[in-house]
Amino acid sequence: MKSDKQKTILITGCSSGIGLCVAQGLQQRGYRVFATARKPEDVDRLNDMGLESLQLDLDDSESIQAAVKEVLQRTGGTLDALFNNGAYGQAGAVEDLSRDMLRRQFETNLFGWHELTNLIIPVMLQQGHGRIIQNSSLLGIAALRLRGAYNASKFALEGLTDTLRLELADTNIHLSLIEPGPVESRFRENSFAVYKQTIDKEKSRFKAEYEATEKRLLKKGAAVPFTLPPESVLKKVIHALESKRPRPRYYVTVPTYIFGYLKRILSTRWLDRLLVKV
Repeated sequence: MKSDKQKTILITGCSSGIGLCVAQGLQQRGYRVFATARKPEDVDRLNDMGLESLQLDLDDSESIQAAVKEVLQRTGGTLDALFNNGAYGQAGAVEDLSRDMLRRQFETNLFGWHELTNLIIPVMLQQGHGRIIQNSSLLGIAALRLRGAYNASKFALEGLTDTLRLELADTNIHLSLIEPGPVESRFRENSFAVYKQTIDKEKSRFKAEYEATEKRLLKKGAAVPFTLPPESVLKKVIHALESKRPRPRYYVTVPTYIFGYLKRILSTRWLDRLLVKV
């Protein structure tokens, strides 16, 4: 990216956790950050914190288009980088997921990102450079039980991003996937709220496992070992933004490195035997 002017970046999902940390960290680093959130009250709070904030609902095409139009008006029609981060997790066994539940997961975690990215690509092509960073997950590498909707959305994101990277190989637009494992955020809290609205554990053969899931989602602090603060993701985002040769993938947390390695060396059968116990 150019270094003779203040770099600009649009970030989704900045109300808390990784998005908020990255927005604040990059602003402190000298970037002009456009921090977005779905709820108007969160946008107001971000503005009060000194961030240049806009409303952007990834489930709403008009909201996405309006946010992009506003950002480009403020920058004079350019944007150096996009960090797609806004997402949520739908807990539930695959057989308990309705078509509508799966569709809603993809609307937020994939389709909204896709639409936003496609609006930004022509801008980056016109200006001759750009960085697109996708916040994926350990669950975009290895699947875990009772997380089918989220697994599927992240696996799809990985495939779509890999394809886009190949299609933009002859340009100066670089794509990177960030693949965090457990990171401190409100992700579990938000997932629990969605789970309570969508899953009837009393009618499921997975009732006992759902009860264990509830304890994990409600646990205060780190729910699993090797949990890192969101600053661990910020470090990877900075490298993806500023390196002359940004990596296609950035692992974050020990579990991501472990399962990324195991997926390369184990057969599917042996990996399944391990994952079913997690």
